[in-house]
Parts: sequence; C-alpha cells; structure tokens
Amino acid sequence: MIPARFDYEVAGSVEQAIELLGSGGEAKLLAGGHSLLPLMRLRLARPGLLVDIGRLDELRYVREDGDRIAIGALTRHHDVANDPLLLAENGLLAKAAAGIGDPQVRHMGTIGGSVAHGDPASDLPAVLVALEADLVVRGPGGERTIPAGELFRGFLETALEPGEVLTEIRVPKLGAGGWSYLKLTRRAQDWATVGVAAVQANGSARVALTNMGATPVRALGVEEALGSGADAAAAAERAAEGTSPPSDHSASAEFREHLARVLTRRALEEASARP
Repeated sequence: MIPARFDYEVAGSVEQAIELLGSGGEAKLLAGGHSLLPLMRLRLARPGLLVDIGRLDELRYVREDGDRIAIGALTRHHDVANDPLLLAENGLLAKAAAGIGDPQVRHMGTIGGSVAHGDPASDLPAVLVALEADLVVRGPGGERTIPAGELFRGFLETALEPGEVLTEIRVPKLGAGGWSYLKLTRRAQDWATVGVAAVQANGSARVALTNMGATPVRALGVEEALGSGADAAAAAERAAEGTSPPSDHSASAEFREHLARVLTRRALEEASARP
C-alpha cells in the first residue's frame, strides 16, 4: 500500500529534531525506518511530518561509562552485534542484536529505533529489561533517564513524551555473570514467537520474556523461585505467571506459555553454564 501524505524534514541536530517534533501536528522520528515505514504503508501510522535523524552521527557510538556501557541511539544493530566492548562486557546484548532480521536490516536498523517503537515481539526490549538498562531521552524540558522496566506502557506505547528523542542506552558490564537469550521463530528472520532473556550475576537472576504480553514481561515468579533455591527446571515452571500472550497465526496463547517454560529452563541452564 501507499502511505498517507506527509511532510519530510532532515534534522541537523538533536535540538533541531526536538524543535521540529514540537512544530505542530503529529510528527514521528525516522532513523532506520524498519519499524515505522511498514506501519505507514499499512496506514496504521499516519504522521503528518517525518523528522529524519538518521544522519546524526553524534548518536552513533559505543563507549565505556564507568561500570556501564553507553550506546548511542542511532547505533546500527550490526555495530551492536560486533562491537568489541560489548562482546567482551555484555555479550547478551551483542547476541540479541546479531539475531535481528537479516544483514540488510541489521545494517540499517538502529537500537534506539527498535526500543522506541515498543513492539513486544522485538528482541531488544526484553533484553534491556532483563539487563535493567537505563534510557536517556532529551526533550523540550531537558534530559531525563527512564529505567527500561518503566519505558514500555502497552502495545507500541512507551513513556516517551511528544517532542522527546531517545539519545542513549546504558547497560551494565556483566563481568563474570552468566547470560542467555533464546527465542523460537517459525522461519529464519521472523519475529520471535517467544523469547527469553536471562541474566545471572551477584547471586541473583533476572528473566524477561519476549512476545508474552503487550510489553516485555519480567518473569518475577521465576526470579522468586530461583531466589528460594529452586533449580532451573522447577523455576521455569512459573515462567507464564502474570503473562498475557497473544493467539495469532504463529502460535496459540497456550503454546506460547509452554514455549516460555521450555525456553526459560534452557536459558537458565545456559546462563549457569556460561564461564
């Protein structure tokens, strides 16, 4: 299909992008375009103005920031997957980025665009929730930081206010901690039918689920069971607690609940075995 009519502006800076977003009417940011443009072609999104920030190299970086790693929002999935610092200090995020789409998508899509889109079937939101990442946003009122667990409000809905631009993602260095990201797809390069991100560090575990509700879901029942001394198999039986998985052409809600339990057990075992 053909998108509805829209205006187009290229932002030369974050400040100009914020100004354009506040110029009136419904405006959307365009980075890689892999999330927004399909919705526009289906006319599920009809912005009156597209603000292109894809040329802002100031938002494309990976660098150390104390005990955390700062990632510019326009960093491509390919670069996240292959960055030496992330491979050494946060292999979970690198692995998840390496499994997104195909090479063309990974060379164009951005980490910030994927996160700001808020699709619960996308890999990175659940991974960032499990990592307890922080998201830095800038808008007319200045800069603020949003914990990943508070960013996602509903299906394709986030805590980003109109006029705000996601500028940076901050993730922890995992050090010797174990991690895993497993997902099942019906075909290569598909959205995850279900995905599980697991992090084990400092004697605790965090587990988040992909495509098990309208937002990424923290598997609190699994975490509670592990904290009480349960093994991976017993804890994984609680993976579907508090979830509301969809039923669609890929799988029924009941099958997704089964997958969540199976993949959670495997992810916990893999995280525990990781040196």
